[in-house]
Amino acid sequence: MFDEEGYRKLFVEESRENHENIVNNLLALENGDDQQAAIDEIFRSAHTLKGMSASMGFDAMEHLCHSMEDVFSLIRSGRREVTATLTDLLLTCTDAIEAMLDAIEAGETPSGEQSASLVQELQAFAEEEEGSAQETPPAAAASAGVPPEQAEEAEERPLYTLTVGVDPSSTMKDVRAMLLLQNLEEIGTIHSTTPSRELLEDGKFDGPFEILIESEAGEDALRTIASGTELSLLALSTPQSLPAASEEVRAPEPAPSEPQIPPPQVQRAAKTEKSREIKNIRVDIQRLDRMMNLVEDLVINRGRLEQIAKKHGIKEFDEALSMVGRSVSDLQNLMMGIRMMPLERIFNRLPRVVRDVANHDGKEVEFSIEGGETELDRSMMDGLSDPLLHIIRNAVNHGIETPEIRNASGKSPKGSLRLTARRDKDNVIIEIEDDGAGIDPERLRKKGVEKGLMTPEAAANATKDELVGLLFEPGFSTAETITDISGRGVGLDVVKKTIESLKGSIKVETEVGRGTKFELVLPPTMAIIDVMMVHINGMRCAIPVSNVVEVAQTRLEAIHRIGNSEAILLRDQTLPMHRLDDMFGRAEKSDTLVVLQNDGRRCCIVVDSVDGQQEVVVKPLSSIAGNCRGISGITIPGDGDVVPVLDVNTMI
Repeated sequence: MFDEEGYRKLFVEESRENHENIVNNLLALENGDDQQAAIDEIFRSAHTLKGMSASMGFDAMEHLCHSMEDVFSLIRSGRREVTATLTDLLLTCTDAIEAMLDAIEAGETPSGEQSASLVQELQAFAEEEEGSAQETPPAAAASAGVPPEQAEEAEERPLYTLTVGVDPSSTMKDVRAMLLLQNLEEIGTIHSTTPSRELLEDGKFDGPFEILIESEAGEDALRTIASGTELSLLALSTPQSLPAASEEVRAPEPAPSEPQIPPPQVQRAAKTEKSREIKNIRVDIQRLDRMMNLVEDLVINRGRLEQIAKKHGIKEFDEALSMVGRSVSDLQNLMMGIRMMPLERIFNRLPRVVRDVANHDGKEVEFSIEGGETELDRSMMDGLSDPLLHIIRNAVNHGIETPEIRNASGKSPKGSLRLTARRDKDNVIIEIEDDGAGIDPERLRKKGVEKGLMTPEAAANATKDELVGLLFEPGFSTAETITDISGRGVGLDVVKKTIESLKGSIKVETEVGRGTKFELVLPPTMAIIDVMMVHINGMRCAIPVSNVVEVAQTRLEAIHRIGNSEAILLRDQTLPMHRLDDMFGRAEKSDTLVVLQNDGRRCCIVVDSVDGQQEVVVKPLSSIAGNCRGISGITIPGDGDVVPVLDVNTMI
């Protein structure tokens, strides 16, 4: 669902920052400060404003920003001087932009009346420059005392060669290269790449690659774009310049009967300052993280105080603690809400990826998004972007067939790709579903044996789910695999590890000829959760309540041995049973079971006792002792003990 109000607020907030940046740097230009830095900042902000207003459909603002950008480009190239008259005009343009932002913030559509006249004045400045350039060809320039080589230089456009390296550890070289080329095309024209663009976008390259681009944006803009995530600009050179396209020489037109009158310079009154309430502020994310840590400390100490109050039984203390507890809970919920972000922040980048990949492969794809308003913690959004992008790209690139193949199969020539998100109890579920060729289990069975991931006997008896699970094995994907099984294994081992690092899970459902669905299950946040405290062999541990189905008592005769494992018949269902001896040591016999569930699958563990439910702060284990299978983190309850939190996902 498109949250127009949310986008409007975000647009106004970011646009005001860019607007203020333009005004401040215009004044710096007029004062003769660091002019190169000032004009670069102005150009960047004007370009951003133009793109944002175009994407929101505010045409009047887009046209005004575009005309301003043309003038700023002339200033940056040294073909126009910054005069008091020009500064007045540009500042008046910024006043018009501010008025438009006020209207947008109030829910209105900005009028283009004032901006239209300003656009004409800006165009007059730009056309005046173009006219003077056209009137000075090499011969005319020579007669005017200008050397021919200088006149030819004015008609040349800069041509750059960029050498770009991709982080060797990157698992998405193809996506990084594709996004870089798309971003560069917004500020220039790419003439060639080495290796070819097709090889770059398919990730079929090793080491650095070169891009030959024609652009007037300047070296700083190119350096900024080419130094993105997992990218590094190794070299930037200007070996040559590209001559401007030749134009047919025309005879001069006769002078008009009446002299042309330049646009009148409007007498501009001093800007009237108006008060405006600041409704949004930007906060450094590190400050939010520190605030979250302080809230977590409050939660821990609240538990400690509750234990002290219970021990001493002081009524007045209990009453005060109850009020403090409510305030801490409210503060905690507020802090969690501040950190939550709608998934549409990353969802909205994907339609462009689908379009580009489909065009590149000659496919037709209808892409739909639902549930973009579903929220996740910011820390999880950072890790989700790349896996989601990879699955979407694979669905188009390798899942959906070409129109010819789809027609031959009796399908619509246009494939369907759906991305949906929803809340289910305490989890967020994201589904990516296509109606493509699907994954053939028999081909997976054959490849599993060829790759040594399964013995022939195990492969012959493997279920469909076990075969699909091969897709997430490292090394399963090769060029041959891409051809034979629609490329579903490409990088999925890394995708799975990333999702599991977010305490989530991933599963695949597929049917040959009908399509494939990836389902990601994620917790909304990783910081504060409800757990069940239990004792195993005298040691305390915590189990996320979201994974607990029930606590049950059992009889020894209900337990059966299957090979080296144990299982139990509970409520007409046979469940694997784990005693966790390798984690906590061998315990005395117990008849208390905790039934666990994850992603629709169940098992049970044997515990000494159940101590009750508690809200705790989970700290990542890696920062303390490295990763440990079966343990997702640690928590420190009120009594100060360090308690491990079980990772139910790895158990099941």
